[in-house]
Amino acid sequence: MSTIDNLPPLREVINTHDLKARKSLGQNFLLDLNLTAKIARQAGDMTECDVLEIGPGPGGLTRGLLSEGARRVLAIEKDKRCLPALAEIAEAYPDRLTVIEGDALEIDPLAHLTPPIRIAANLPYNVGTELLVRWLTPQEWPPFWQSLTLMFQREVAARIVAKPGSKAYGRLALLAQWRADARIVLNLPPEAFTPPPKVSSAVVHLTALPEPRFPADPDVLNRVVAAAFNQRRKMLRSALKGTAPDIEDRLLAAGLKPTERAEQVPLEGFCALAREIAKG
Repeated sequence: MSTIDNLPPLREVINTHDLKARKSLGQNFLLDLNLTAKIARQAGDMTECDVLEIGPGPGGLTRGLLSEGARRVLAIEKDKRCLPALAEIAEAYPDRLTVIEGDALEIDPLAHLTPPIRIAANLPYNVGTELLVRWLTPQEWPPFWQSLTLMFQREVAARIVAKPGSKAYGRLALLAQWRADARIVLNLPPEAFTPPPKVSSAVVHLTALPEPRFPADPDVLNRVVAAAFNQRRKMLRSALKGTAPDIEDRLLAAGLKPTERAEQVPLEGFCALAREIAKG
């Protein structure tokens, strides 16, 4: 039996159900249940929370979340091979685990969750960034979630917490820090996973702010920062020429220099520009 519950060790689960990780699904499994429990603890006290997990695979983090006291876990899994293993976990934790088979990009989890809600996941590498942007850019704020505890490639994690002027600073940093407090809480080497990825990983914890740091329309801000960092070496007036016909005037009205580059502009400047462009 494992060290955190009465279920078999994950390596045994994977062998029993023939769950070899699939590169096409962005899968890299964490087999150390003490480590998955440690990751779960980064989400904070979950005893009064429902937790959304994306891509549970054989259920390592799922078991960590449940053993650490999550009130209930909703796990969305695309790989039907994993469903029998997850069913065994649901049986071991009666009425605390719901598993939905499907694509997390296409499923609305809110019909199955009761607030307060937290999100915790070892995100599949091929959908992680898109999911994060979706969670950070709804029209209404505060969002449905209190916090996000997410594993990414170390390079992506660095981009989420980056500061202006750094090489990693860009769209993810701006969107994350606009509406949340973001910090890296754990680093993991490749050998922690099966199969080992070619890069290190990190867990990022984001806590939703009651309101954004600066006013801006999320769709406009997302569009502006995506265009600004699409070609990092260009001056703002060149990188953003497609966002408004009079972009140079909009930049000046927002207090920005048209000859600046995107990596020099702080969050407040991009929010001011998004407000100017939203005027039409």
